[in-house]
Amino acid sequence: MQITPLDPAGLLEIVPRKIGDERGYFSEIFRAEPFQEHAGKIDFVQDNQSLSVKAGTIRGIHFQTSPAAQGKLVRCLSGAVFDVAVDLRHDSPTFGRWASVVLTPELNNQLWVPVGFGHAFCTLLPDSVVAYRVTDYYNAGCDKGLAWNDPAVGIEWPEIADPQTLSGKDRAQPALTDLPPFFSIGDR
Repeated sequence: MQITPLDPAGLLEIVPRKIGDERGYFSEIFRAEPFQEHAGKIDFVQDNQSLSVKAGTIRGIHFQTSPAAQGKLVRCLSGAVFDVAVDLRHDSPTFGRWASVVLTPELNNQLWVPVGFGHAFCTLLPDSVVAYRVTDYYNAGCDKGLAWNDPAVGIEWPEIADPQTLSGKDRAQPALTDLPPFFSIGDR
């Protein structure tokens, strides 16, 4: 398993090894020990999956606040996604900065998005399926978001990104400057 730290600090790209032959392949998708060497002691409690039928679908930027703040381990099971994480830790030197990784089944890669980051993606192909494990249960009262196109963040979305695909909730998310200080460095 190859684990690469990304900037902003805390984000990880994880590429599990594939062992293949003429029948296909086997891949150990998650192993606690090497993951925790990089991310710390993490317990996952819920698995989620979404299907986006149309290429260019934008979902996010989402996060949950305390007491149900979530870390997410994200992978793409079908299609392809431009996956994004935004640093929302108010005391971080990289507050408001973002990173992206293209996730595909062929690359077999994953993105670790720890507590303190917002998460979003844009589908690059039709019928994209995204699966993610989270460190806390969904809590509607803690469910928050950030405007997908906030110029203060400046995400460079792929040309295919279609704002018409945004949910009503995602169309109404606040700007970075309007977010309370939900997170700080060291939050888990």
